[in-house]
Amino acid sequence: MSDLVGSLMEELNCNVVFTIPLFGGIPILESVVVTWIIMAVLMAASLLLVHGLKVRQINNKQAALESGISFIYDFFEGLLGKDGRDYIPYLITVVLYIGIANMIGLFGFKSPTKDLNVTASLAVMSIVLVETAGIRKKGVKGWIKSFAEPIPIIAPINVLELFIRPLSLCMRLFGNVLGAIVVMALIKHLVPLVVPLPFSFYFDIFDGVIQAYVFVFLTSLYIKEAIED
Repeated sequence: MSDLVGSLMEELNCNVVFTIPLFGGIPILESVVVTWIIMAVLMAASLLLVHGLKVRQINNKQAALESGISFIYDFFEGLLGKDGRDYIPYLITVVLYIGIANMIGLFGFKSPTKDLNVTASLAVMSIVLVETAGIRKKGVKGWIKSFAEPIPIIAPINVLELFIRPLSLCMRLFGNVLGAIVVMALIKHLVPLVVPLPFSFYFDIFDGVIQAYVFVFLTSLYIKEAIED
């Protein structure tokens, strides 16, 4: 049992990789460094994919890229409506980041989404975007009045949702990642040889992609609700 607890703590702990000598020392956690790696990979992939794009006589790579982007935009536009097209690039970025972050454990890195600070930051950014979308659509006065809809008596509940929604997004993502860690640790403890491999692929790939989808899907619904008249 002590080995199992030790394995769980090792998976959940975020080690300090190095310290920046400013303001008495700023610790840089492993989740931050891995996030930088993911950012670098996404940036390099973006530059590689958009290199040499043409208006006419496009090649197969560009045709596939345009088809993929069109499919993604159509998917999110179906959730958000045409008024929500401005927010699609953010949602694409978030789903790519969370998807890669959840699968990066296959390459020997510790997933950043195992750090509660990362999931909390993602949730806060998404809710700030949701409320900003509401202000852009309705104006400050209209946004404030929306808290009293459909009847003024429920205004406190609507205000409370400003804190409940990011907490829900954060804990849903972190809780699912934590659950996968616990299940994998138990499997490795009981059958440490061949059996954990397919389960690892399931939790790192399938479940990781599903969690990324759920996060952006809920964010899309919140944005749609905020920009509706």
